Amino acid sequence: MSKVMIHPATYENLGEAIDRAFELFPVALEGKNVLIKPNVLRATNAEEGVVTHPAVLRAVVERVLKSKPGSLIVGDNTGMMSYGANEESFKKTGLMEAAMGYYKNIGNDSLNLSFNPDFVPIVSVSRAVLDADVIISLPKFKTHGLTVLTGAIKNSYGVLPGAQKARLHKIAGSPERFHELVVDVFRLRVPDFFLVDAVVGMEGNGPASPDLRDIGLILASDNAVALDGVIATLMGCDPGLLRFLQKAQEMGLGEYNPNVNEIIGQLNPIKDFKLPPLGGEAIHHNEVIQDFLHQRTLIRPKIDPELCTSCGTCIDQCPVSALSMTDDLPEVDPEICITCFCCQEMCPEKAIELK
Repeated sequence: MSKVMIHPATYENLGEAIDRAFELFPVALEGKNVLIKPNVLRATNAEEGVVTHPAVLRAVVERVLKSKPGSLIVGDNTGMMSYGANEESFKKTGLMEAAMGYYKNIGNDSLNLSFNPDFVPIVSVSRAVLDADVIISLPKFKTHGLTVLTGAIKNSYGVLPGAQKARLHKIAGSPERFHELVVDVFRLRVPDFFLVDAVVGMEGNGPASPDLRDIGLILASDNAVALDGVIATLMGCDPGLLRFLQKAQEMGLGEYNPNVNEIIGQLNPIKDFKLPPLGGEAIHHNEVIQDFLHQRTLIRPKIDPELCTSCGTCIDQCPVSALSMTDDLPEVDPEICITCFCCQEMCPEKAIELK
């Protein structure tokens, strides 16, 4: 049995909800390397409800600092609208300021991990994710046109830097397979604690829908499957219909049925909450979106000869050795490149564009 907290909150008054969450789900933080990972889909204004609200991030950072961690990093890898723009996205959303000086661009250093060969044999994962003793995940309460909801499990998709995310979207080939792929990414490094910004949620065809709902809740758990089961129930969706939750439960990652878990608070489904189609048709059968995904998989680093100083930083940082020096300029091998864009994030001269 897992526990899930449902606690009323506003962005102006988060203290009680945050403190209660840390009391219910104690995590040893003193002296540990801690990573806080909000949902930073793209560079947007916080009021659009697309990202974890800065007030939530700041409250969690302040709470973590009280526990005297050995080190603290706040970071995420953005989605397909903002590939290669992690820092810009944090600044525009207000999350940079909310990070209180602990922001780090986790997209500029990554390591290769073995992955499910049914999709790809390896993926590149931000080193900060793998080096962390404790990961605190801060999802946003949102819908998603392919997975129906973006919650605790889906938030881990951001451990992948660069355009790998679009590439995997394309490779999955169907909504069901993408649901399963998301669980495989989640399993690469399961976070230790989840705290969901459900003060203002998103309905309709997320994860960037203009349809927002005042929900007034903070959710928390140390089990992502149980937490996403609660999110689905609040949205008026039977969690048993979601393939990513079915697979996560099959793999022993948790129980999604709220009836077999301990719910601390009131689990009342939100009246007339608008869901995207449950089968993933909102994205999978949309030709415009599919073409956009395909175009993102074709993006590769391109060197600006006017700015490049041939320092070799990009070559040193490439996790798959896809870059080499040709005529004093780095050149990418498109067949080897895994589109993690660590080179672009690391370039000290900002001489690498994504084209």
